Amino acid sequence: MPVRPDGRQNNELRQVSFERDFTEMALGSCLVSFGRTRVLCTASVNDSVPPWLRNTGKGWVTAEYAMLPGSSNERIRRKTSGRSQEIQRLIGRSLRAVVDLDALGEREVTVDCDVLQADGGTRTASICGGFVALHDAFSRLVQNGELEANPITDQLAAISVGIIEGEARLDLPYIEDAAAEVDFNVVMTGSQEFVEVQGTAEEATFTRSQLDELIELASAGIDEIIRNQKNLLADPPPPRK
Repeated sequence: MPVRPDGRQNNELRQVSFERDFTEMALGSCLVSFGRTRVLCTASVNDSVPPWLRNTGKGWVTAEYAMLPGSSNERIRRKTSGRSQEIQRLIGRSLRAVVDLDALGEREVTVDCDVLQADGGTRTASICGGFVALHDAFSRLVQNGELEANPITDQLAAISVGIIEGEARLDLPYIEDAAAEVDFNVVMTGSQEFVEVQGTAEEATFTRSQLDELIELASAGIDEIIRNQKNLLADPPPPRK
């Protein structure tokens, strides 16, 4: 069996951590780490909605994503690329899938995901950390009496999987992601329902049995991430003065 660069088993996550309230200005924030990948996620609340939602009573959740200049070996320019736009749409879609927008009322929440250090899996880490930041922002709206209840309807997490050297592997760092014959990003809820599956063959086709193996691997990894999130969120965030 080929040895992974970091010594993990094929079904093992990298070391995952969530640091709550990493910053203090936004209602919710989280520094999420998957191995060497680190993303700062903040959730900011605006008491207005996009024009198409005015006077509907519904809210909106959106996301922005960026890789900061020092996040990679080569300096990233400060601009919104097509890749960044695609990723932030994925993050926004994923977060909205577990929010009751009617219960949110006419508020727009923007979840900003800024990659501090990139070593593969930045979009899936952003979804995982963005969920924590969003959950805390809503919890504080409840604490302040602005919402009756948290409008989040389920847990949410995401992970990458791929086939490298003919083997299915979980949570790919950059060195594996760049060499993957097949590459998937999977987003699921705590109820094990799918939000999105992005997958492609980079150098070779894949079979139905390989697809099933990748989905099972991703599902088990997401379950572990959700357990970590639940442990963190079991206690409400401290009130903001």
